[in-house]
Amino acid sequence: MVDTREAGFSPFGGVNIAVKVVGGVATLEVPEEIRKKVSEKPLAPPEPPHNGWKILDIIDYIPAYEEKPIKTSKGSFLVIVKAEPVMASGNFDYRTELGEPLYWLNWVYKISWKPIEG
Repeated sequence: MVDTREAGFSPFGGVNIAVKVVGGVATLEVPEEIRKKVSEKPLAPPEPPHNGWKILDIIDYIPAYEEKPIKTSKGSFLVIVKAEPVMASGNFDYRTELGEPLYWLNWVYKISWKPIEG
């Protein structure tokens, strides 16, 4: 979370909380057989190429998760952000500078807050 601040009324505790989030995704490990498949492919251009994309199944994931307390005019709240992937695609016609295929991921942010008791 980059920023959280009170932003008017909502039915959720009487306060609306504006939340700015930023995120990114990186590959942690690419199997050697996949690296070999793209080792002779051209480097990917700066903009995503229009050809070669294949939609990938998201088999398993652990959502990114962050909590942050915030003080408002209605008391203290715990802001919770979860990021979950919804679509994935891979391009095996190009390689990155690290010798990996190109991957692209879309995700959603699930934002909620609840009063902090006490």
